[in-house]
Amino acid sequence: MRECISIHIGQAGIQVGNACWKLHCLEHGIQPDGQMPSDKTVGGGDDAFNTFFNETAYQWQGGCYQQLCHYTIGKEIVDLCLDRIRKLADNCTGLQGFLVFNAVGGGTSLGLGSLLLERLSVDYGKKSKLGFNVYPSPQVSTSVIEPYNSVLSTHSLLEHTDVDVLLDNEAIYDICRRSLDIECPTYTNPNRPVS
Repeated sequence: MRECISIHIGQAGIQVGNACWKLHCLEHGIQPDGQMPSDKTVGGGDDAFNTFFNETAYQWQGGCYQQLCHYTIGKEIVDLCLDRIRKLADNCTGLQGFLVFNAVGGGTSLGLGSLLLERLSVDYGKKSKLGFNVYPSPQVSTSVIEPYNSVLSTHSLLEHTDVDVLLDNEAIYDICRRSLDIECPTYTNPNRPVS
């Protein structure tokens, strides 16, 4: 079996991951709690869950897909994150590489994301590393330092990834406004309860 490990870092990585896993679950008939519907004719049957998920004791802090994935934050836990990734990699029979989802404007996504990519390059140099990076927009930016952070992080991406898919935050914002009639798109997760 060929496997890829998906790593979702920071708010942007989690938001993009939530959308990806929602589509995977819909396509394969997996419910948000990881259960298969009683009608096995939808999706891939009993093996559908194992196609995309490896159960762990860790979960997202919020959202309807919280039982499927592990969500942590902070650079102080990079060794713990790498330990979890190493355990997943050791359980793979044919690890192809890593999919890393994060933003490059700053915060956890940038700092922890760059550090993880650097360490993955050392530990798994011959495995493919694909980055899916949300780039900030001058029109929608939440911080004046986002453009500088993205320029600085691009060096790390060039050094430690094989392929990068750039997700232009302004273009995504415009799609929401123009095509989806969302007057003021927000970054909040509609599935996460407000505390």
